[in-house]
Amino acid sequence: MSGIIGQAADFYRLRLTRLEELSGLDFEWRDDILYRQPPRSDVHEEEVWIVEAVELDDEDVVRELGRFATRDHAEDLLQEAQEALDEMTRSRFEARYLDSSIGSDTSEAT
Repeated sequence: MSGIIGQAADFYRLRLTRLEELSGLDFEWRDDILYRQPPRSDVHEEEVWIVEAVELDDEDVVRELGRFATRDHAEDLLQEAQEALDEMTRSRFEARYLDSSIGSDTSEAT
């Protein structure tokens, strides 16, 4: 990471994103038109909650902190990371949350 010193909150903001993943989506060809239409049955939506750190200088730079099957677990990490963001320096925050992959809880989505 960068060698710039300062409070982590001066460099990052956190966000919680809900992603709906479709499983079991299999397209079927329709002969009377030129596109495919998915079958109406067997489509299941699964929610995945993603906690991300966004750089304030370049909002296109997004780093994932964790993925979770439930909002409650994602909000727990979001709250913990927000407290760390407010208290830690940039280098300590990056070392704790961005340099290493912290535990994600996607196993509950299955």
